[in-house]
Amino acid sequence: HALHRDVGKMMLKHKLVYLAPACALLLTACGAKDDGTAAGASTPQTAASAPRAAMTVTVATPRQQSLPRQIAATGNIAAWQEASVGTDAAGLRLAEVRAHVGDVVTKGQVLASFDAAPVRQDEAQALAALAEAEATLAEAAGTAARARAVEGTGALSAQQIQQYLTAEKTARARVAAARAVVAAQAIRMRNTQVLAPDAGVISARSATVGQVVQPGAELFRLVRRGRLEWRAEVTAGQLAQIEPGQSATIELPGPPDAPAPQIQGTVRQLAPTVDAKTRYAIVYVDLPTGTPARAGMFARGHVALGQDQALTVPQPAVVMRDGFAHVLVLGEGERVRLTRVETGRIANGQIEITRGLDASARVAVQGAAFLNDGDVVRVVEDSKPKQPSAPASQAQTATK
Repeated sequence: HALHRDVGKMMLKHKLVYLAPACALLLTACGAKDDGTAAGASTPQTAASAPRAAMTVTVATPRQQSLPRQIAATGNIAAWQEASVGTDAAGLRLAEVRAHVGDVVTKGQVLASFDAAPVRQDEAQALAALAEAEATLAEAAGTAARARAVEGTGALSAQQIQQYLTAEKTARARVAAARAVVAAQAIRMRNTQVLAPDAGVISARSATVGQVVQPGAELFRLVRRGRLEWRAEVTAGQLAQIEPGQSATIELPGPPDAPAPQIQGTVRQLAPTVDAKTRYAIVYVDLPTGTPARAGMFARGHVALGQDQALTVPQPAVVMRDGFAHVLVLGEGERVRLTRVETGRIANGQIEITRGLDASARVAVQGAAFLNDGDVVRVVEDSKPKQPSAPASQAQTATK
């Protein structure tokens, strides 16, 4: 028992030796945790007491700039004039079609031709009838001449003389009728060929070889002289600002991954009335030939009205807040004030301010999108507006 007691005391002593360092380590860790908590608690207070850093911005002063006045519109592209090409040849078979959709034709060019054999036969019969009538007239004229020679001698009665004279007149009338038939057959012969009434482009074709066409049926449709026009729709108020001769820029549909092609046109005339249903009027704009425009296209564009002076600021100075346009005006103490404005046209990186901004104000430009009302800023340099590299007529958008 004494041996077991001594062994137990020795084991307890060894355990205490091993537990002492562990306890010391645990106490040290607890102390470190308390110190960290204290340090962490003091950090927010230090940050809260530190002043907020001022954002670096550039500023600019509004300037007067000449901007184009334009009216935006949309409309369809259509043919200036179309010609319906048909024929008066009745009951004839279409033997040949020479023109197709897209062909450029000249005035008088043969577009199609009919089988002329029946017309030749009728013309020959008319010529024969004319020859017969002329022979009859020659005989009647000779008889009438002899009757006139013996008139008053009593050789022939007055009744017989009158009959001979009447027969001559009848023969002359029959010759005139026969000649009219010959002329009609000549017209039919000419109608066996369908001719273009004017130069232009074939836009539609219904003629088919072997077809028997009725009189007046349309065989071709022709865009006269290949001229197209843009029929822009504008309101009654806008119509009063447009005059013939003004230039227009039309943006044509193009590939989705490429800039839309643009062409220049000229206002030819204005519609005399306004549509009672849509309340829009039509402005007819002539388009140059040889453009990629096609009849039936829908296009948007604008009509140039001229230029006027406008108060502008750099486009980055205008920020949108709550759906409205604002600028940040630099005030006392380098503090900005959020000011609501109304904007207008945009051209060459400048945007027009129509209301809400004084011409002598200084507005934040670079960095304005990250500022709020009352923020303190640090101005590094005044941003100088760049001179436009393109004419002011090349405005991106315009509102009037």
